[in-house]
Amino acid sequence: MDPITLELPHTLKAPKAAPGYGPATRTMRPMLTGTSVVAFKYKDGIMMAADCLASYGSMARFRNENRFMKVGNTLLGVSGDVSDFQYMKHKLEDLLTSEYDMDDGQNLGTKSVYKYVSNVMYGRRNQFDPLWNAYVVGGIDNGEAFLGYANLFGTTYQSDCIATGFGAHLAIPILRRRVEGRAHEISEEEAVRILDDCMRVLLYRDCRAFNKQRRAKVTAQGVEISEPYTLETDWSIADRVVGYGA
Repeated sequence: MDPITLELPHTLKAPKAAPGYGPATRTMRPMLTGTSVVAFKYKDGIMMAADCLASYGSMARFRNENRFMKVGNTLLGVSGDVSDFQYMKHKLEDLLTSEYDMDDGQNLGTKSVYKYVSNVMYGRRNQFDPLWNAYVVGGIDNGEAFLGYANLFGTTYQSDCIATGFGAHLAIPILRRRVEGRAHEISEEEAVRILDDCMRVLLYRDCRAFNKQRRAKVTAQGVEISEPYTLETDWSIADRVVGYGA
């Protein structure tokens, strides 16, 4: 009779490590992406806008995406990979659930949300597995408007006006001329006009932009995100573009 061998827990061999040449298990490059987010401070709080398009390469694949997220009384706007944004949404929802379970009467402030997002982005960058996004975080914290930025490199800063994507090149000059130094004077009506002017320039110049956008604002009363709307445009200027129609 053959001997019977018993494998006890302390005699089991550890499984072999996976080979280093296995398949990639991280995002190597973004696939489904959203373009610019434009945001700035005004007299009553924060104004922000982003279009509703998620592009698959050069194809306008999904045309009704919401690239805003409400976290308590804080607003997040995002550019970049949609799946990585979904991952961050799950992280923030878990954070909100944890805060609710604590039931200590404390609310998650805008600066706390911003610090959490910044730490997640910087931590993933240090693991060489970044989240391919740029975030704009806005809200009212202790009675003051707050606006901050965090991206996949872990870069963070705060400013009166912020734009991501092509907006960093095309919208920021407009915002610096019309917002910086006078944010406390800008009414909601003027803020909407400035925001629409920025989004119109991006629609003309950014081939990943789309004429269907959402506008959001954060005031002392909370966060409001509009339904999708379109801008009035004038494409007669195309005749003055060198090479148009050639």
